[in-house]
Amino acid sequence: MAANMYRVGDYVFFENSSSNPYLIRRIEELNKTASGNVEAKVVCFYRRRDISHSLIQLADKHAKELEEEKESPTETDLTEKQKHQLRHRELFLSRQYESLPATHIRGKCSVALLNETEAVLSYLDKEDTFFYSLVYDPTQKTLLADKGEIRVGPRFQADVPEMLQEGEADDRDQSKLEEKLWDPECPLTNKQIDQFLVVARAVGTFARALDCSSSVRQPSLHMSAAAASRDITLFHAMDTLHRHNYDLSSALSVLVPAGGPVLCRDEMEEWSASEAAMFEEALEKYGKDFNDIRQDFLPWKSLTSIIEYYYMWKTTDRYVQQKRLKAAEAESKLKQVYIPTYNKPNPNQISMTNGKMATVNGAGPGAYHAAGGGRACESCYTMQSAQWYSWGPPNMQCRLCVSCWMYWKKYGGLKMPSRAEAPEERTSPSPASNEPRSRSHGPRQSNHMVPMRNSGSPKSSMKTKQAFLLQATRLTKLARHMCRDIIRLRRAARRPFVPINCGAIKAECKSSFNSS
Repeated sequence: MAANMYRVGDYVFFENSSSNPYLIRRIEELNKTASGNVEAKVVCFYRRRDISHSLIQLADKHAKELEEEKESPTETDLTEKQKHQLRHRELFLSRQYESLPATHIRGKCSVALLNETEAVLSYLDKEDTFFYSLVYDPTQKTLLADKGEIRVGPRFQADVPEMLQEGEADDRDQSKLEEKLWDPECPLTNKQIDQFLVVARAVGTFARALDCSSSVRQPSLHMSAAAASRDITLFHAMDTLHRHNYDLSSALSVLVPAGGPVLCRDEMEEWSASEAAMFEEALEKYGKDFNDIRQDFLPWKSLTSIIEYYYMWKTTDRYVQQKRLKAAEAESKLKQVYIPTYNKPNPNQISMTNGKMATVNGAGPGAYHAAGGGRACESCYTMQSAQWYSWGPPNMQCRLCVSCWMYWKKYGGLKMPSRAEAPEERTSPSPASNEPRSRSHGPRQSNHMVPMRNSGSPKSSMKTKQAFLLQATRLTKLARHMCRDIIRLRRAARRPFVPINCGAIKAECKSSFNSS
């Protein structure tokens, strides 16, 4: 029962095609449609086979850099098979959301941010476990490091100096290490400090009454007094006291200089109502990803300003109201859904009729038995399996055993590395080998381990070639014989990108024609 109960936050397999691998998604919401069906709003994860070859090279470069920064690299200790299968466990997070029918869920899995302190072999030891370290943008076709990475490792550790012996003097310059902002042993009493802070708030309220922009934002005395009581006013007052050695008369003269009272405003007052509305919209879309908020919504604001505003905004009634509203919406939504185990036969399953192979991947009766009934599994090369599944182009008549078929559906590749895999995993051919390649060696695939399907005809797997002819003009043919000293055909053929002086050739031809 618990295995078939899916909740918000679960990582699950989705099936959108009977022959392709499962999609890996994270459930964000469960919504009931008007027809009574349940739809899941999910976050998309992408496999290596889903992105371009150039981005795969970029991901491999990033992984190599992380491996080199480790104190004890483990990548070199892995076998070729382990490296091959580890590529199937790597995913790429995206910010893309989509809605899928909950009935297409085919089980749970586990996805974690790559932990630099954990051995990569631990991901292979666990069933249905994946990892990611990069974020893929399907619209921009870019890969970026996840901003939410856990900063664990030697790169993020402080250099702790040796502990001083008892009685040993500290030779470091304390002024460079820290700056003293307040002395708790100051000569003022707590009552005197509180009275000075009250005066600072009053000065702040009066300054807002004189400021035109503040009078528009805080039209009432009550609002101005509330704004003057914020932390920015208190920090300024205490800093003024400290800078004047806790002399109250000197500090008071600084609060109200000759030009008028000092006005201290924080980010809550500096931001306009429209900017605040844009920030709330961006926060709803990106969450606490302040870099994206600044880039797409508030490029004229600094990152420090946006972060300060966020933590001040969390203390307002507006934040409390939105939090209550979201909590009420969450209560009305589904929190879990029960999906029974999917047990319908797969269309790629090869049926048996009287002990003989009947159909495979849409081919006619007896086609598999005639073409390759004794063919081994394309992945593990076994000849024995309780059930077989067709895999690859129909005309190739390839098949997988039950174990390899489930591995293909879950991990998007074959268990064992083979020549039929992606170009990045192929072994380079020997220079001495001049034998023609066999067209029936294995299933023809695309760049990322995806079998290429066609109509079933052997001719459809061959690319149509269009013939073309370059025909020289009569003048060109004559110039080859009459201007051999200028053209030098063999030299020009060896240097095809060096332009030929056509003007000199025409002039030579014309002079030859006139003389003749």
